[in-house]
Amino acid sequence: MPMTMTQKILAAHAGRESVTPGDLIQAACDLVLGNDITAPPAVAVFRQIGTARVFDRTKIALVMDHFTPNKDIKSAEQCKTVRDFAREQQIVHFYEGGGAGVEHVILPEKGLVGAGDLVIGADSHTCTYGALGAFSTGVGSTDMAAGMASGRCWFKVPEALRFELEGKLPPDVGGKDVILSIIGRIGVEGASYKSMEFGGPGLASLTMDDRLTMANMAIEAGAKNGIFEVDDITREYLRSTGAKSRLEFRPDKDAVYAETFRIDLSAMKSVVALPSSPANVHPAEAVGQIPVDQVVIGSCTNGRINDFRIAARILKGRKAAPGLRLIILPGSQLVYAQALEEGLLAIFLEAGAVIGPPTCGPCLGGHMGVLAKGESAVATTNRNFVGRMGHPESFVYLAGPAVAAATAVLGRIAGPSALPGR
Repeated sequence: MPMTMTQKILAAHAGRESVTPGDLIQAACDLVLGNDITAPPAVAVFRQIGTARVFDRTKIALVMDHFTPNKDIKSAEQCKTVRDFAREQQIVHFYEGGGAGVEHVILPEKGLVGAGDLVIGADSHTCTYGALGAFSTGVGSTDMAAGMASGRCWFKVPEALRFELEGKLPPDVGGKDVILSIIGRIGVEGASYKSMEFGGPGLASLTMDDRLTMANMAIEAGAKNGIFEVDDITREYLRSTGAKSRLEFRPDKDAVYAETFRIDLSAMKSVVALPSSPANVHPAEAVGQIPVDQVVIGSCTNGRINDFRIAARILKGRKAAPGLRLIILPGSQLVYAQALEEGLLAIFLEAGAVIGPPTCGPCLGGHMGVLAKGESAVATTNRNFVGRMGHPESFVYLAGPAVAAATAVLGRIAGPSALPGR
């Protein structure tokens, strides 16, 4: 039976020779993930299950990243609940404070996910790890609790969409522009409960940071997961992080896809998603004179070192527009340290930015950049729903780091080409 990458991983973890779309299977988990918002209710359900110990204390990751550093008493209590549970269960991969960062940035950095793995996480953007050739998907806190207790989870095997990547990205265009363009093409329900599978010769022009960004936003198209074929770029990244050697699953040549899309990377442009949908995508140069109050560069989507290098190249020698708030949030302590060593943070400070700790913060309207009524922000985050970053009458525009940095300089939405001298 011919299978796609996702179907092969699910079959292997279910102990079956093959699976077909629609099959209901129970599969073993290589990693179960939770954060400071989703883990507390999972801990409560775990107690109800009555299991004394987690299935494997080395295969659970608990990351305090959404409302941290703790913004109020409730967030402090949430973290304490998870911290106490981690101590009781002797969870190896518990991260907070200086050892933490945004979950979907630090887990790949720490080598906790490898090609061929099956990962569930009580966070919708757990699909990020598909960039490494893994099957990873978001689940609810109840499924997380069951996963911590049993090491297994139920799945319905998804159909797949094939994205055949061709060509090479132009300068100042990155993975965020690619995935936003794809979502703009197929819509927020275009991949509903399907696997978005990426391959083709164009993969060679995508950095690992590009791929992590694209896999991260598969959920914004309604997908069950996003996954990339493993190549030398993947292998080198996994080697550099010390990830364990895993099986590489490639799709069968006669694998069946619900639909195949050919994506010419060389034709991609800098784009922006207007409120209030990730599918409301337009070229940055074509949206007109839209002023903004705030620019946020960071998050699990674009909080990695290449994102900050791109932003720094544009901001170097320039200032943020008067009255505009520029917020920089590295995705991890490692990214923070690397940006400091490379002088990127100095460039941001000279441009007038506020540099914060690794946190999800403003992405979910939590803290460190919440919008007031009537305010607008360009953000390198992944969602621009009504009220996502604050007041229900505020507005979020999604973009990559190049557009975000250019917007910060001009005080209005613009691509890098709009800057003098470029």
